[in-house]
Amino acid sequence: MWDIRAELPEDAPLIDALVEKSFGPGRFAKSAYRLREGVAAEQGLGFVAIEDGELRGSVRFWPVIVGHEKALLLGPLAVEAEQRGQGMGIALMQRGIEEARGQGYRAVILVGDLPYYARAGFSALEKDKIKFPGPVDSSRILGLALVDGALETLSGAVCRARIDDPVCADGAALGATA
Repeated sequence: MWDIRAELPEDAPLIDALVEKSFGPGRFAKSAYRLREGVAAEQGLGFVAIEDGELRGSVRFWPVIVGHEKALLLGPLAVEAEQRGQGMGIALMQRGIEEARGQGYRAVILVGDLPYYARAGFSALEKDKIKFPGPVDSSRILGLALVDGALETLSGAVCRARIDDPVCADGAALGATA
């Protein structure tokens, strides 16, 4: 069985290796990854699953703005291939969602498969209600209200909430706001 704990700074290289193995280099071209570029994950909302002293899974949440409202972007959620289907990913998400709710966040969005993420309470958002930068299949845009009514008011373009490290041309031009 695994234990879930808060991500520690020394976990970063292990998480990076797990994400690379799980999603490959093509992940950088996806819209959700573009929203993470130059932005640090939200402090206190990264969690890892440890089994037999080894990091087996990870989840992070990122600050975004949807229209004019703050929200969180979930992902990447990565689990070692041999651990999949055992509930580790759902447990990681539930821990992060619980913590985000406790910290006063109102909503979480992601791009993913509804049958899987519905198990953690996510639902499909109204088509074209929120727009990611770049191409995204609108049927895969999912949301979770952390407070009643939060998804009803969430609409508009999804942007980075801040730039922590201007590593890209967009980040260098935007400064601290997106």
